[in-house]
Amino acid sequence: QLFGVLLAVASNFLISVSLNIQKCAHLQLLCQAEAKPYYRSKLWWCGIALLGLAEVGTFTAYALAPVALVAPLGCVSVIGSAFISVFFLKKTMRTADILGGTLTITGIYLLVTFAPNVPQELTARQVQNYLVSWPFLVYSILEILIFCILLYFYKRKAVKHIMVLLMMVALLASLTLIAVKAVSSMIALSVKGKMQLTYSVFYIMCVLMATSCVFQIKFLNQAMHLYEATAVVPINFVFFTTSAIISGVIFYQEFQGAALLSVFMFLFGCLLSFLGVIIIARNKKEEHLQIPFIDCGHIPGQKLAGKIQPDSHCSCYGTLNKEDDLVKRQS
Repeated sequence: QLFGVLLAVASNFLISVSLNIQKCAHLQLLCQAEAKPYYRSKLWWCGIALLGLAEVGTFTAYALAPVALVAPLGCVSVIGSAFISVFFLKKTMRTADILGGTLTITGIYLLVTFAPNVPQELTARQVQNYLVSWPFLVYSILEILIFCILLYFYKRKAVKHIMVLLMMVALLASLTLIAVKAVSSMIALSVKGKMQLTYSVFYIMCVLMATSCVFQIKFLNQAMHLYEATAVVPINFVFFTTSAIISGVIFYQEFQGAALLSVFMFLFGCLLSFLGVIIIARNKKEEHLQIPFIDCGHIPGQKLAGKIQPDSHCSCYGTLNKEDDLVKRQS
């Protein structure tokens, strides 16, 4: 279990490094005189390679440690990105970053110390028994009902509030994490010589993992498109972690037999991590490209000597004067 925790921490730290490398590659391409697509940048591909390695590490960590522990450790990527961006992107270290990082690190310590200590080797037969257990069946029915209600408001009523979108992401994420834990555990046992890949439940879990992950990404991208990342990241982390803990408790019974004090301290560690991530993301300015003014003074046949700034609310450059607009309407 300790190796799984270390692997999860290292993988999430790699994610923050890879994202900052990709951002640095995009900024370098913008500074070049000749525009090049990002996929021709070696630095960008280096970031993608690190991201792929990190995702493999996270996938493996779910086979070695409880879901309720691996998921909250995703806060490492948030605080890692905040501190690494100081070196990669030359950003200024804020007091909020230091305070949020301190709270998050304290929360991680409590999470690791009071995490549930349960056997992590899951056979295909155990997964089958968990799938037909009454707590999971009740949980699945409730989750499907809530998801259908949210989907109704999303589709029929066109309600695209950030809470609605991220709640649907969290509900799908709980199924994704259950499937990821099952698939990674069965693969790990098969590598050790206890073949589990011949059971049909392995392929059922693979389909569930892929399907839920695709729709989860769809709604998350919708939220990122409509709202700023500074709002999406902390809310998504809180919802995602909460759904992971609930799914771990109900499906894998990870806190079965745990002392009440251990459960309380574990949840308190989660709360500190939530506060740390929210403080880091709060009031963090979004980066926007600096669009230069267009000088029309040297254009032949034009008497305008001023500068026209692109209008941020439309796709065209500048705006018409009232007289020009009137002439255009009359014509």
